Amino acid sequence: AISLRYEAGTYIRAATRGDGERGDDVTANVRTIKSLPLRLADKPPHLLEVRGEVYMRRAELDRINALREAEGEPPLANPRNTTAGTLKQLDPSVVAQRNLDLIVYDIAPVGDSELSSHWETLARLRRFGLPTSTHSQKCASIDDVLRACERWQTERDSLPFEIDGLVVKVDSAAQRRRLGSTSKSPRWVIAYKFPAQIARTVVQAI
Repeated sequence: AISLRYEAGTYIRAATRGDGERGDDVTANVRTIKSLPLRLADKPPHLLEVRGEVYMRRAELDRINALREAEGEPPLANPRNTTAGTLKQLDPSVVAQRNLDLIVYDIAPVGDSELSSHWETLARLRRFGLPTSTHSQKCASIDDVLRACERWQTERDSLPFEIDGLVVKVDSAAQRRRLGSTSKSPRWVIAYKFPAQIARTVVQAI
């Protein structure tokens, strides 16, 4: 998870989520991501902070592991851990070689930035030139939500990146305010997690 700050339409800073209050400054490393716009389009507010996710495609991890194995190094385990480790690299040139990608999904509440709905927020992010998920879906009923969850549980392997579930959000900002939050999290968003994938392995030697 990443937070991006723009001032006067110019990319200024990137920080990881960390413990929710303090994260790592990864400004230089995130700057190497090709899908990150350094200047926003349209007419963004003077101060804009957006939330998103940095990730690695499966094909990129395969490419990196092929190079590592050719050099006699152990393969990296999975895209998620590799992405987190890459963002903490001290040398941005190493980060640039790993072809990370970015999806932005929300605008942080800075000043008068709240829109009437999440769907409108996504549209505004796209107008600014920020990359959003092409798989986002607006559902009219809870049955539509459940069908979307069932669909992606079946089709998750068709995506070029790994997922472990979906995030379901109430669209209306007014309804979100009515729902409020607990001491730990908002009541208007929930993570739908898929069952853990199970594989069989064989012990070849002890």
